[in-house]
Amino acid sequence: MANEVVVLDKWASMYGMRVRIALAEKGISYESKEEDFNNKSDLLLQSNPIHKKIPVLIHNGKSISESGIIVQYIDEVWNHKNPLFSSDPYERAQARFWVDYIDKKVFATWMKVWLSKGEEYEEAKKELISIFKTLEETLGDKSFYGVETPKLVAWGKRCIEKESVSKSLPDENKIYEYVVAGKKALGYDD
Repeated sequence: MANEVVVLDKWASMYGMRVRIALAEKGISYESKEEDFNNKSDLLLQSNPIHKKIPVLIHNGKSISESGIIVQYIDEVWNHKNPLFSSDPYERAQARFWVDYIDKKVFATWMKVWLSKGEEYEEAKKELISIFKTLEETLGDKSFYGVETPKLVAWGKRCIEKESVSKSLPDENKIYEYVVAGKKALGYDD
């Protein structure tokens, strides 16, 4: 059977970046289809009819949604190279827990920081710092993702040193411009 892999994505999506990194780690070629959040494609709506969100991995015509689930799928299907998760069930469960924690806490709080002002901004900033402190304690001195990780900033630097990560991330200035433009579109001036 052919190994057809398509990723429905948005270049600035942190969830899409997670999928692109996992595919790069495994050395899997794929076709990327850029989605427009304001005009979702029929393919996206058919592939993820419940959440209607990116990313979606389409592997040989079968759709998988939600980045954490997609990464697990990638690791299980292409298990011949570069494991993304530990072989230990407990460590895999812990990695899934922290992926879920990041998905639920970091993004929502980060958006509060970006979109709030005054006292609400200060509270959101404190909450984000608290989340980062929790991650800092958890990551310890491990090396990468779910297979051993370091202190938060050093961990991030080590991740970026991996070619699969550095080549999967968009330019930081392009991201900044995208976020600023988004804030302005929502009526936030600063």
